[in-house]
Amino acid sequence: MDPVLVAAVCSVLTVLIVAGAAVLFLRSALDGAESRHRARILGAVAEMIRAVRGKR
Repeated sequence: MDPVLVAAVCSVLTVLIVAGAAVLFLRSALDGAESRHRARILGAVAEMIRAVRGKR
C-alpha cells in the first residue's frame, strides 16, 4: 500500500476519533448538568476550541 495513502487514512481516522471523543465528553458533561450550568459549560468548550485553534 502507498505510504502517502496510509498517512492520509491515519490522519482522517485520528481526526474522527478525536472529534468523537470530544462529542462524547461534551454529552456526558451536559447530561449531568443543571440547565443553569449548561451555558457555562458550552462557553468553556468554545474557549478551549479558540485556544487550540490559536485565535486567542
